[in-house]
Amino acid sequence: MFELPEEMGLIAVAARQTQGKGRGGNAWLSPLGCALCTLHISIPLHSNLGQRIPFIQHLVSLAVVEAVRSIPGYEDIELRVKWPNDIYYSDLMKLGGVLVNSTLIETTFHILIGFGFNVNNSNPTICINDLIAKFNREEGTELKPLRADCLIARTVTVLERLIEVFQEKGPNGVLPQYYKYWVHSGKQVQLHSEHGPMAWIVGIDDFGYLQVHQEGEGVESVHPDGNSFDMLRNLIVPKH
Repeated sequence: MFELPEEMGLIAVAARQTQGKGRGGNAWLSPLGCALCTLHISIPLHSNLGQRIPFIQHLVSLAVVEAVRSIPGYEDIELRVKWPNDIYYSDLMKLGGVLVNSTLIETTFHILIGFGFNVNNSNPTICINDLIAKFNREEGTELKPLRADCLIARTVTVLERLIEVFQEKGPNGVLPQYYKYWVHSGKQVQLHSEHGPMAWIVGIDDFGYLQVHQEGEGVESVHPDGNSFDMLRNLIVPKH
């Protein structure tokens, strides 16, 4: 009889979304052509990931990007991850995002993961199949467009593997691949406001928080639930 892996649970897939929720109570409307789903997983409290639950959003973001870029021929499609939970075209435009809610029952975290990304809608910004068409024009290739259902399935499969690696090896098992795809390498940002101090992004700490180095102040961890990253202004600002 078919059995689900212990950590994986139920998945709900939607064709469109009219009352989606983002971070901070933001509303999301998603038309046909997007990959949309909510996934339930269970994580033991006394495990590598159970002690570092904020890492789940990073694993899911990485899984979305790898779902595309691990396909032979699609490795150079400019799909990337942005801290803490966004999917980007290069560092220019957002294509999707991840939202994670967790509940601890006895010694098990029950995690609801919502993720969505634009596969086939050129408006209002850009979609994954636009990136593929752009790559074909520039490189003279004939890569085929991708389907939302295929990418959801690939994302969940990759996520399962990433969770297994994390549970065995901890953050160091996945961070090299995460850094390969993230948009922040070598970036300098301002903290708190446009007149705030300058800092360099240096990586992610053992609990999934962004690390920045401020000259004369050392390395500081920035909590994703209390701050957001304004890519347009290159700011890390407190959420209100």
